[in-house]
Amino acid sequence: MRDRATAWLTAKSPAVLLPVGTTLLAFVIGGLVVALTGHNPGSAYRAIFNGTGLNYLLPWTSSEDKDFAALNLQQTLIITTPLMLTALAVALPYRCGMFNIGGQGQYVAGIVAAIVVGSHGAGLSKPVHLTLALAAAALAGAAWGGIAGAMKATVGAHEVISTIMLNWIAIYGAQYLFELNGPLQGPLPDVPQSDEITSSAKLPAVWGVLQPLHAGIFLALAALVVYYVLINRTVFGYEVRAVGYNADAAGYGGIPVARSYVATLAIGGAFAGLAGACDVLGWEFHIVTNDIAVSQIGFIGIAVALLGRNSAIGIALAALLFGGLQVGTSARALDPTVFPPQLAGNLAVIIQGLIILFIGAQLLLVYAWRARRRRGAEPPPVPRVDPTAA
Repeated sequence: MRDRATAWLTAKSPAVLLPVGTTLLAFVIGGLVVALTGHNPGSAYRAIFNGTGLNYLLPWTSSEDKDFAALNLQQTLIITTPLMLTALAVALPYRCGMFNIGGQGQYVAGIVAAIVVGSHGAGLSKPVHLTLALAAAALAGAAWGGIAGAMKATVGAHEVISTIMLNWIAIYGAQYLFELNGPLQGPLPDVPQSDEITSSAKLPAVWGVLQPLHAGIFLALAALVVYYVLINRTVFGYEVRAVGYNADAAGYGGIPVARSYVATLAIGGAFAGLAGACDVLGWEFHIVTNDIAVSQIGFIGIAVALLGRNSAIGIALAALLFGGLQVGTSARALDPTVFPPQLAGNLAVIIQGLIILFIGAQLLLVYAWRARRRRGAEPPPVPRVDPTAA
């Protein structure tokens, strides 16, 4: 029993230690940057941590501080929700041997569909209207991801190129729809924004008053469970993992490789579309064209998936980290007497970039190690003997 536990820990420890070590190293280097600006790294990180609202969970936080911490924690969880979903949009195709860069475009497609459905049909009951809006967003994201999957399956178009292109089509297309004099511009003639979501299509609030945490957090957590079960407990998940390991061998074994490509990118797109729906139905309630251009949720989801090593628990923790960094370094949450929020925002970007850099370095080392092992396993070449030499 002890040997089995030791073997399990030995197999699983890299999946935990590598992301933790990567994150700690990024924070150490970020602390050096803070010190170079003339501030105390310990005090700055403590202020950022309190800005995330996670100190609400600490028993020694006073009741007076908990009120402000609760507001910050609500914002952190609001940001964490779409990050979990856009990370799943990357993780599922990655298990199938593909790299989905198109989470941002699929996220935007979900926003557009949720707005179209959510801003009409005010006479519908709330359960029906909300379900239709969420389903429309998921289907729009699935369709946007499925395009790249179909191109990969039919003509071999590389998904990195096609999803990048589809990102910009979705972003510029959404801007056109809600731009001044656009076909879906809202009622204000001088404001380039969409219609307002009707109350019957809004996600219910679950915690808070000013900008409360909405029920989308439960959708994101349920999506993590669905992802885990799909990958680890279904025939479809087995086929996806087989294609990810070796598509040629999987096809030779009778696994439909083309179908796996289309399905994983479509399901990943559905996750990203739900992320867009959670934002627009949960707290934004309309979209402005400038917000479409500056949004980075889908791109940050790539980093979340990589840091979480494409596992459900890892994605949840990585999304909380990135969401906390975004909220904890904001001008609203961070104490300016400890560390200037303007510098803190740049610090968050530095830490995120370092995490991505170190993860990329790990992947390069893993690929180099595997290539070295494959070369070592190959039998030495047999020398050819010339029969006329005798």
